[in-house]
Amino acid sequence: MREISVEVISDAIEKLCKDVCIQLNEKTVQLLENALNTEKTEFGKANLEIAIENSRVARENNMPICQDTGMVVVFAEIGQDVHIVGGLFEDAVNEGVRRAYKDFRKSVLTPIDRVNTKDNTPAVVHVSLCKGDKIALTVAPKGFGSENMSALKMLKPSDSIEGIKNFVIETVKNAGANPCPPVVVGVGIGGTMEKAAIMAKHAVAVSVPAKDEAIAKLEEELLEKINRLGIGPQGMGGVNTALAVYVETYPTHIAGLPVAVNIQCHCARHGEVVL
Repeated sequence: MREISVEVISDAIEKLCKDVCIQLNEKTVQLLENALNTEKTEFGKANLEIAIENSRVARENNMPICQDTGMVVVFAEIGQDVHIVGGLFEDAVNEGVRRAYKDFRKSVLTPIDRVNTKDNTPAVVHVSLCKGDKIALTVAPKGFGSENMSALKMLKPSDSIEGIKNFVIETVKNAGANPCPPVVVGVGIGGTMEKAAIMAKHAVAVSVPAKDEAIAKLEEELLEKINRLGIGPQGMGGVNTALAVYVETYPTHIAGLPVAVNIQCHCARHGEVVL
């Protein structure tokens, strides 16, 4: 049994939050540069150049990439041979968020009376148990310009794969310029209502292409069709409406076909650490 203190967890969360809000990850920068090289419109090229320049200025000046530093989402894989000491895991996560957001915009508030919590807590935490004596943390602050454009639909089994494709494409089309395209699209297919939504969010948070050949082909097809919509960078037209599409699946009930689409702006903030 390996012991990990809550202080180590808080420190890791604080660092991840600061890092991902300030430094756009290299993979996303590369996707933006690839989009710039393929963009056909002048407005599209100009907006992609601004996005790339913005990421550079943020990094060099130690400033947030975007004024909306988001609501923190954490995916945690906790080894069954880990003993967390000194307090509760979620309290440690929230302490890390609290420290990180001292100098960032605080966007979290109560849903009905809209009272700000004043420290950007609580985070949304998803925990799964796994083998081993380590804790893997993925942090993905989510801005709501894109989160508000996400959608869930309980399709009928007879809707089949074409129904899934149509729903994903229609969701991006309806989002238009609102989520600051070019976007990253996460899709969750199967499970139950909440499982599909969590998979869609996880797909965006980790941004890893599917290993399954059929799912990888679906990702490619969706990306191609989304980019035919013509929405383009910042909604001003172009061939780069999305940078990437990531799909996760899970077995579901014979009577159902849940599908969730989680849209992420071009910032696509996420980072990982293993403790």
